[in-house]
Formats: sequence, C-alpha cells, structure tokens
Amino acid sequence: MKPGRMSMLRLLIALRFVTTVSLAFSASSTSALLEARREAEAKGYIFLTSREEIFAKAKSEGKLRLTSSFDAETLKDLSGAFKKKYAFIDVQAQEIGGLETYVRMIEEMKAGITTVGDVNYLAIDYYNQYLPYQKKLDVLGMADHGVLQIPRQMIDPVNRNIIVVSSSFQVVAYNKKLISGRNIPDTWEGFLTPEFKGGKFLLDIRAKDLAALVPAWGLEKTLAFSRKIAAQEPVWIRGSARGLTAMVAGEHSLFVGPNFDSVRSAQTKDPTNSLDYKILEPIPTRLLEPEGIPATANHPYAALLWFEFLGSVEAQNIMNKYWRASIFVPGSALDNELRGKKLSIVGWDHQAKIEQYQAKIVEAYGFPKGNRTEGQLKSLLLIRHFAFGKPMASTILFT
Repeated sequence: MKPGRMSMLRLLIALRFVTTVSLAFSASSTSALLEARREAEAKGYIFLTSREEIFAKAKSEGKLRLTSSFDAETLKDLSGAFKKKYAFIDVQAQEIGGLETYVRMIEEMKAGITTVGDVNYLAIDYYNQYLPYQKKLDVLGMADHGVLQIPRQMIDPVNRNIIVVSSSFQVVAYNKKLISGRNIPDTWEGFLTPEFKGGKFLLDIRAKDLAALVPAWGLEKTLAFSRKIAAQEPVWIRGSARGLTAMVAGEHSLFVGPNFDSVRSAQTKDPTNSLDYKILEPIPTRLLEPEGIPATANHPYAALLWFEFLGSVEAQNIMNKYWRASIFVPGSALDNELRGKKLSIVGWDHQAKIEQYQAKIVEAYGFPKGNRTEGQLKSLLLIRHFAFGKPMASTILFT
C-alpha cells in the first residue's frame, strides 16, 4: 500500500476511534443523568437532565419575583447584573427583614398562600419551618451532574433544594474614642470579668451570635457562657444596625457579637471615624442568605437560573463589595479576615439545629420561652423586669 493511502487509512481509523469513544462517553453521561433523575424522583424531587431545558423553561416564564434579606444596595446590584445576563427575564427584587416578617411568611405558607414570589429567604431562626413549603427541585443533584453550575458547598446536602450563597462572622465592635482597643478582651470569656458588669456592652437579644459558638464549644459550654454573660447585665438590643448607630453617636462603647459585614458597612458611613472592631477566636462563622423556591412559585425555572447566578464569580464579586461573599470563595474579604484563624462554623450539620440552639440560649438568658415577635419579646421582658423583680439588664434598647 502506498504511503499516502496508508496515512489516510490511519487517519480514518483514528477518527473512528475518537467517534466511538465520544459516543460511549455521551451514552455513559446520558445514562448517569437518567439514573440521577430516577433517584431524585424516587425521593419526590424534580430533576432536569439538561441546562438547555431549564433555560428554555425560564425563557418561557419570562419573569422572576424574589425576596431576599440582602440590603437594598446589594440586591439592586445583583438583580441588575442578572437582568443584564438574562435580558428576557423581567426581575423584581424586594428586600425583607425582621422576625415579624419571617413569622408572617411561614403562616402564609401554611395557609397555602404567599407573597414572596419565586424565591424566598429562609430565616435561620425558623429554618426547619420553611422546608415543607419549598418546591422540591433537586438542585444538589443537578449541580453534581453539571446541569447547574453551583458550588456543591453552597447546597444543603440533606434538603437538596436549598442554597446558601453568603456568609458572615461575629466580631466585637467598639468606639475607639470611648475605649482603647488595648482594653478589649482577647477572649469571649474576658467579658465575664467585673469591669464589664452593669451595662458596659451591648448584646443582641436574638441569640444567633452566641449560637454560632456551639460548633467549637459544644452546647453545654455555650449555655454556661450565656448564663454568665446575661448576669453581666448587658444593654440588650435588637439588631446590629441600631446598636452600631448608637455607638457612632457615642452612646455606647462596646457591642459584643455584631455581624462583620454590618460593622464594615457602618464604618463606611461613620462621619466620626470612631467605629472599629476586634476579632475573637473561636470566630463564630455563619452561612447566610438561605434561599429556596416556594411550592407556590410561578416562575421556578427562572429561579433556578437565579440560584446558579448567585453561585457565580460575577455575583460573588458583587457580594464581596459589601463583605457578604461566601466563605467558600477564596480571596474574598471574609477569606482574608478568617484565614489561619480558629473558626466555629455553623455548617450544614448545625444549620438545621440553630433554632434549637437559639431557644436554649434564650432560656439560659432568662427570657420567656417560645417564638416571639420583637414587640412581644419587648413586652414580656419589661413585664418580667418590673413585675416579677427579675432584672435582665441595666437597659433594654429598642428603637
């Protein structure tokens, strides 16, 4: 056989081999997707085998209505970038917040109605209560098989339809014009000494801050610490923003446990340049912004594209500008602050238990039991404080 014909024959054989391998790989991939769909459906989940199908359904829906706990500025940037990427989807995003709002959302879901649209925020305090009312789309399975491009760590491994796209951690904020950083304790237990007794620091009545110490300390040590810090008679407050505003105004010098992102945001708006923070170890670190797609969603596939977008580099870079990127993103503001330090991470193994932790901590504080709105808690605290002679603090600050 002539050399030219030999070369052509070899080329044809090589092409046939490549084609055969490619077809085999494609068949194997298709088989894996079909098996994943069968497994998902056996568990009551919906599994789509291609992103093209999700994209087509989302395009047909043409709308996305979402609620989020992101502040308005962050949400505006995120929804704007999403709209630019998917111009065929009309996006309306609404910021929500407050325990009363979260309780109302759950009651609406129980009644079979909801005003949250196609994406809803699952407040950490009531995480488990939201779960029965979420549409069972197998986000984890679709991410594992490349149908959706979402980092696996952002998806609840048990409740496969929930994602968490943001993170934060707790710090000690202080007014450096009222107290020197050298006088701030280096440990959480440092706030239990006599010099910090009697209204010397702010502490949020919402126990999420101390609950985030459970992964490192265990529940019993955290409860013991909670009893002791309540006995220090802190100034009880509800909400980081309120406390930090009071600190900038010079009304208080210390705040134990506000969110890092809240402090950094407040620093950018502080005309006095008095606000600073200190990081104590173990660092209470929490997954933030759990999002699900409610069972009543009218545009669930547009919501899936939103989920995928939130896990993207583009969206995480936007969150990073506001110190809210995920801890799973290397090089983020959070990663730079936390690298090399001892963390107490409320990961997925603790996420579903955080409501239980908070309830026990509130009990350790001496607050009334049960789920309470802020107004109810305020009334109950004041009744207990004045009528029953059980002072819980030097001050209860609600503004």
